[in-house]
Amino acid sequence: MKKALLVIDYTNDFVALNGALTCGQPGIDLEDYITDLTASFLNKGDYIVMSVDVHDQDDPYHPEAKLFPPHNIRGTAGRNPYGKLMELYDKHKEAISWMDKTRYSAFAGTDLDLQLRSRGITEVHLVGVCTDICILHTAVDAYNLGYQIVIHANGVASFDAAGHEWALRHFRNTLGAIVR
Repeated sequence: MKKALLVIDYTNDFVALNGALTCGQPGIDLEDYITDLTASFLNKGDYIVMSVDVHDQDDPYHPEAKLFPPHNIRGTAGRNPYGKLMELYDKHKEAISWMDKTRYSAFAGTDLDLQLRSRGITEVHLVGVCTDICILHTAVDAYNLGYQIVIHANGVASFDAAGHEWALRHFRNTLGAIVR
């Protein structure tokens, strides 16, 4: 079975303590796990996608503008991968696919499904933030598209602990995902 790693929104704005919409310490605690897992996928030659939220400054039409403070603004350091993942990305840019996304799901409005299918990928591994928002919506779309889903419990976090726990149960019980 061919697999891909989707690293979702593991950016400064979502993880750093001074990030615009940070998960804080729960997100920071993922740094080594996500970096090591990404390196492992690189070493095996598996497909890796860094799916990264992008917003335009002062865009009043984006639905998130009513829900969250400005974050992951195009052209800012807030969109850079957090910590050691940035170093790994800089070193291996040619082997890691960067994909901008403007909605919660990495599939919504992107060619992610085409990229995966063209490579014969049937299994997607998800890490990043937030468990109950972007990871959840990406997992639901992956399920609806027929992918086998693997959620790395040590590689996901949220700023909402109850939402995080609910999402982990939902992945397992409703989407049939493997939660490791």
